[in-house]
Amino acid sequence: MTYFSLNHNAPEVTFEEAVVRGLAPDKGLYFPKTIQQLPDSFFQNIENLSHVDIAYEAIKQFVGDEIPEEDLKSILKDVLSFDFPLVEIDKNIASLELYHGPTMAFKDVGARFMARCLGYFNSKNKNTNKVTVLVATSGDTGGAVASGFLGVDGVDVVILYPSGKVSDIQEKQLTTLGQNITALEVDGVFDDCQDMVKTAFLDEDLKTARTLTSANSINIARWLPQMFYYFFAYKTLKQKDKKLVFSVPSGNYGNICAGMMAQKLGLPIHHFVTGTNANNIVPEYLKTGNYLTKASVATISNAMDVGAPSNFIRIEALHNNNFAQLQSNLSGYSYTDSETIEAIKFLKTEHNYTADPHGAIGYLALKKHLDQHTDSYGVFLETAHPIKFLPVMPEQIANLMEMPFQIKSILHKEKKSIKISSYNQLKHFLLNNP
Repeated sequence: MTYFSLNHNAPEVTFEEAVVRGLAPDKGLYFPKTIQQLPDSFFQNIENLSHVDIAYEAIKQFVGDEIPEEDLKSILKDVLSFDFPLVEIDKNIASLELYHGPTMAFKDVGARFMARCLGYFNSKNKNTNKVTVLVATSGDTGGAVASGFLGVDGVDVVILYPSGKVSDIQEKQLTTLGQNITALEVDGVFDDCQDMVKTAFLDEDLKTARTLTSANSINIARWLPQMFYYFFAYKTLKQKDKKLVFSVPSGNYGNICAGMMAQKLGLPIHHFVTGTNANNIVPEYLKTGNYLTKASVATISNAMDVGAPSNFIRIEALHNNNFAQLQSNLSGYSYTDSETIEAIKFLKTEHNYTADPHGAIGYLALKKHLDQHTDSYGVFLETAHPIKFLPVMPEQIANLMEMPFQIKSILHKEKKSIKISSYNQLKHFLLNNP
């Protein structure tokens, strides 16, 4: 498999090169040159396959022969070592819970897959030069990457996060591990962190001093494994024989973009819905046809506080850069913090289901779509455990929540971060901390 830059001004690369580089030299995101639809027999027999076998069939064409079948299946077995339960909420609505991994966020799968691919390449090539994984986080990415890469030989991880704009638990997950993980606390918003990371990739001084890659969803090894969730859900729902709609709470749009890749592979998804908060760039675009990025604003669903979604260009590529085609496959809605809180309360009172702020927005967006499409079955994605958002959860619900062991184990640990406020400070750190 070869990959090309969506800015169309960089050489094509292999899977390994795309993983190690993260971003193309022309600032473009890598995209697979070919996408081969899976055979009908795969979908006809999917209920008889294990999660590892399903994931292998979904990902193998994108890895090609760069990781042999036995090694790739071993990686997938390690990555997919926890459950992805589908919880029925109402007659035609279910929640797909993606938070049962080590950091209780959907990003565990992509982070673990990328870490193990890098580890495999380092071992195969007997690399003596370290790779530095540079990543920006608006919440859960940092913790998932820190956990996924902890102790991986030949890899250092540097995580940039916006000071005061992630939850206390999220901050603990990315600042307490030590070893090969360093947290940089940025005086700014997520978009500032993301801009610093992108600038670093194009800095000639840093290119000479370090091998940099990203573990944000701009990296294909972080982005593509998110396809698996949609295949797993279909395996469970296949017998319902209804039009399948996925509602995905979205910030950088990597998760929903991976779902669209699954659809491109032949998975029978009828429609996608994106739910977001006040950072409503994509819903506005779907209404007006004008794609206007803007400065992000802080909300209680902080993982979606993104004003310039980096993966949207891939979504457009999957729809042949045709606005009408995209509009027919994707609906978008945005919600206020107060609407989000009311949805959390409603789900608990009416369905005895505890949703986090992101899942609650996914539910609201799905409900709005299903009100007009009653012949569909809808799944909203619960992307992080509600315990991670205790300060913003309604008090009567927060008081009933039990602390999972994954969170208990880090609460007593000491936060360690380095404060920065400019790109020059990031560059100085990277040049002077080998």
